[in-house]
Amino acid sequence: MNDSSRPQPSSLPRTGSVNLERPVPFLDLKRSHSPLRDRIVAALAAVCDSGAFVLGPEVERLEQTLAEYCQVPHAIACSSGSEALLLALMALGVGPGDEVIVPSFTFFATAGAVTRLGATPVFADIDPKTFNISPPDVARLIHRTTKVILPVHLFGQAADMGPILALGQRFNIAVVEDAAQTIGAEYQGRRVGSLGCIGCFSFYPTKNLGAMGDAGMLTASSAETAEKLRLLRVHGMHPRYYHSHVGINARMDAFQAAVLNVKFELLESWTAERSRLADTYHGLFHEFGLDGVIGLPSASPQGRHVWNQFVIRVRDGRRDALRRHLLERKVGSEIYYPLGLHEQECFRRLGYAPTDLPETFAAAREVLALPIFPGLTVDEQYVVVARIAEFYQSAQSRNQVAAPVFLSRSAHRVSSSLPD
Repeated sequence: MNDSSRPQPSSLPRTGSVNLERPVPFLDLKRSHSPLRDRIVAALAAVCDSGAFVLGPEVERLEQTLAEYCQVPHAIACSSGSEALLLALMALGVGPGDEVIVPSFTFFATAGAVTRLGATPVFADIDPKTFNISPPDVARLIHRTTKVILPVHLFGQAADMGPILALGQRFNIAVVEDAAQTIGAEYQGRRVGSLGCIGCFSFYPTKNLGAMGDAGMLTASSAETAEKLRLLRVHGMHPRYYHSHVGINARMDAFQAAVLNVKFELLESWTAERSRLADTYHGLFHEFGLDGVIGLPSASPQGRHVWNQFVIRVRDGRRDALRRHLLERKVGSEIYYPLGLHEQECFRRLGYAPTDLPETFAAAREVLALPIFPGLTVDEQYVVVARIAEFYQSAQSRNQVAAPVFLSRSAHRVSSSLPD
């Protein structure tokens, strides 16, 4: 995203009067589901009538659709994004004595899958602009016991995969993509999930393409890898009741596949809407004069950002106070993530100090995710940013923030419309 593509203050769509007292949810899945309700119900009824409840035609259809969408020859449906990660590492033979390089700033499942197999997660720091894993830090951490590099494409944006793939090739280390939050994102013209040897996706309901329960997917370019993943998701069984590997039960059920097949048809339009919402936020923060105070997310020119989250950075130790301010005014927000994984109690045995990963440490204390989902209105976005402006205006009046933060037009609008 460049400045010229962002909505300018005069071009921001707005009704004549915005009710600044209205609550704004962090997420409202009903808005995207409601127009599809009849089709989803019909698809679920068809599964009921078919009697094929686990794997089966709906799952196979989804696998074919997503293989084409992700630009890979093979897609393997599974029960969740967490199990996708586990299956990927199992297929690569990860086990005790192995190390897997992962970002510390991510959801627990990334490192949890490593630990479940008896291997050791090695935590890397992040790029402070993208929140994605830092390739120079990955290079620093490579060791003779490194089995896999596991970058996470966080918040909807692909990690800087070029240097990571080069490291994998140089040292003969497999690269697995955690693409749980980024279906449809691209890096240098290639879809996530097609870059490493295996891609892992989540269809948890909050994702850009979400099921109505848990579901996941793996992608692979190698037919041999795909076949092993299919085997491992059904207890390593083939033919029936004959087991060549110790696998797990990680099959996708047909109900989730049916929902995803219906919703997939709107994925691209929802992604375009998320991009417009992100542009609108940038325009509003500029209009309110907050773009120099709040750290705003940016899209790398190397790829396509799909905006699973819109995550700002709140400086000067004021993040938690701002979140309380928003909560009191019924504006939703979330913290992704309040601790780096290297700070979590279950990983203390690995011996990391909190500040060993300084960018992760700082991000965990500054990030705040704002509402961004299909159906969110511009008026609601205006309320979100106006409430943030109110917080800084109040802080400034108490001499807690030194710099002026408002354009006069926006400041007048806020001060005349919001209670003290």
